Amino acid sequence: MSDPHIDPAGNTQAFRAFAQQQDAAAAREQPSRLPIWIAGGVLLLVVLAVVVYLLLS
Repeated sequence: MSDPHIDPAGNTQAFRAFAQQQDAAAAREQPSRLPIWIAGGVLLLVVLAVVVYLLLS
């Protein structure tokens, strides 16, 4: 009868590799989109101001 011996070092190495992949993925997070939203809001206000100016003149 065989003795199923599982090497704990192999499991630890696999876990460490997984953890390092998660750390790398966290480091590659996308930058904040806040400046894009601010620029879009400013552009919308400018367009609305031009439309109101054209309608009132």
